[in-house]
Amino acid sequence: MELNKDAKKAYVLQDYLKKVTIKDVKVIELVSNVDESGCLIELMRLGEEIKKNIGDFDLRQVNYSEIDTGCIKAFHVHKIQTDIWFTPPSDKILLVLADVREASPTEGNILRLTLGGGKPRLVVIPPGVAHGCRNLKNSPSRIIYFTNYYFSTEPDKCDEGRLPWYFFGEKIWEIKRD
Repeated sequence: MELNKDAKKAYVLQDYLKKVTIKDVKVIELVSNVDESGCLIELMRLGEEIKKNIGDFDLRQVNYSEIDTGCIKAFHVHKIQTDIWFTPPSDKILLVLADVREASPTEGNILRLTLGGGKPRLVVIPPGVAHGCRNLKNSPSRIIYFTNYYFSTEPDKCDEGRLPWYFFGEKIWEIKRD
């Protein structure tokens, strides 16, 4: 079968193997144990299991966040804190990560991930990786996240840095239509 000349000009193969990476960002696929009454997703085992799956992570706080329909919450940057994010499979957010660590081997790399959307997973976000999200559902979406540093509003203890939501360009938040 041959494509017509206009289709030939625009035609490209989808590359499902090409993956942008950011040093120390981990995506951990989780298992959803489903039966007729619902499901169970084990988010995290503490103790030695945390070191085996995530690395050196001293759990200090567990947080819950809701993002209203269509909202963008970005960009957060921590100099000390590591985040581990989980979005319930029934919700759906676009997570944008950008390596802003000077001299990192992946400095400048930008990674876009969909969290939720029926697929349970954790994302480990190390210090120096800017992160933000956009709710892709027509209802609030939720994030449960684990941190290794306590939240504080005191200036000498605060690690809640910010970059503007448009810092990497407004188009970063657009839905790709491939």
